[in-house]
Amino acid sequence: MPRTLRLLFTLLVRSTRSRHNLLLENLALRQQLGVLKHRHPQPRFAASDKLFWVILRRLWPGWKRALILVQPETVVRWHRAGFKLYWTWLSRHRTRLRRKCVSRELRELIFRMVAENPTWGAPRIHGELKMLGFDISERTVLRWMRKASRNPEPAKRWMSFLNNHREAIAAMDFFTVPTLTFGVLYCFFIIAHNRRRILHCNVTKHPTSAWVIQQLREAFLYDSAPRYLILDRGTQFNAEMIDAVKSFGIQPKRTSFRSPWQNGVAERWVGNCRRDLLDHVIVLNKQHLKRLMNDYVRYYHDDRTHLALAKGTPAGRKEANKSGAAGTVIATPRLGGLHHRYDLAA
Repeated sequence: MPRTLRLLFTLLVRSTRSRHNLLLENLALRQQLGVLKHRHPQPRFAASDKLFWVILRRLWPGWKRALILVQPETVVRWHRAGFKLYWTWLSRHRTRLRRKCVSRELRELIFRMVAENPTWGAPRIHGELKMLGFDISERTVLRWMRKASRNPEPAKRWMSFLNNHREAIAAMDFFTVPTLTFGVLYCFFIIAHNRRRILHCNVTKHPTSAWVIQQLREAFLYDSAPRYLILDRGTQFNAEMIDAVKSFGIQPKRTSFRSPWQNGVAERWVGNCRRDLLDHVIVLNKQHLKRLMNDYVRYYHDDRTHLALAKGTPAGRKEANKSGAAGTVIATPRLGGLHHRYDLAA
């Protein structure tokens, strides 16, 4: 009885299907039977079999119900592989358009216009070239403009200013230091350009303009202020702080936007401080960082040699007598043994 009911149910379902779907289903099943007949250790689908299922997937929405030997995802993968092969074949037979070669004469003319007209952009230079009869796109002009050598005169003027006034120049800046508890401390310093001396150094959690003004008062006592003070465009260096700097008789010199090289002495000291000390320790808190920075400033002034000072130190460390007799060299640890100072034994 159950078998009879199952047969009647199957006949009812098949009677509701269209003849087109039945033909496609029979074709799909026959194709899989053909694969099974040619199996060796296990059934394998040839390239023609894969192509058959890819085409059937496009023609028959119910193709998944007739799958027995493979999964529907496999047929989808075959389709994507065929798609890739098809477009690879098209790309091989496609004629590629090559970019026109820009002559050396035209490149030199673009570079000349960039040098003689520093305010001109690509549209302006492209317009001039078009008037001269050159067939070139604005995009190509922009590409060659980026390769043009920049005018070195502004950089030379700034370097000349620094070299001629280094005895009267100081610079100040902040840098951040992470702590053990994932907090951030701000280290403020002022450095003189002539001997690279650190005039002032302090640490805070909240770098406000009022706090910076107080640091300037502590740094420049008894008419010891420099004539020029280089600073960047940080939010702490606002108009109130600038007025305080001018009240000390100091002329502030702001660097350009995104131009840390204009405050190179301060930036180089930050790099030295990180490489010599901060990259090798974990700062616990504000007091810990202040102690570390005080120790580093003493080491920086008295012991560490500098290329800019002809291998001397900011405090003027004296050289040992150059006698022929070899003496005993004593090593004195600095910064907890991270660095050492070497002297001849008396």
